[in-house]
Amino acid sequence: MSANTDRYESAVARYFEAWNAGDPEALTKAVAAAWSVEGTYTDPLASVAGHTEIAGLIAGAHEQFPGFAFRPLGAVDGHHNTARFSWELVSEADGSAPVAGFDVITLDGDGRIRSVLGFLDRVPAGA
Repeated sequence: MSANTDRYESAVARYFEAWNAGDPEALTKAVAAAWSVEGTYTDPLASVAGHTEIAGLIAGAHEQFPGFAFRPLGAVDGHHNTARFSWELVSEADGSAPVAGFDVITLDGDGRIRSVLGFLDRVPAGA
């Protein structure tokens, strides 16, 4: 495994730590560890910037899907400070995954996320 592959996988692991943080304090710390201060997140349903807005978006996802966790699907692929990966939102109760997609991230020089461009492949009606 190359140093760059490790860098991408580490960034994505921190990303999932943030999305799966269980309480506000853990979420704040995880977002700060994963994203640069000026980091952004954009998908078809949201566009936010900065740690506070990103943490708010993640908290909102937990409110909409209580008892669910974000899980990676497959390998992380990356080059030139950019990585892509697939994910799904899985029910901890029954293993169903009503939401799935893939994200493209760009990293800063410290390996933290500068931007996320999210794409949704599967979304339940009314979400």
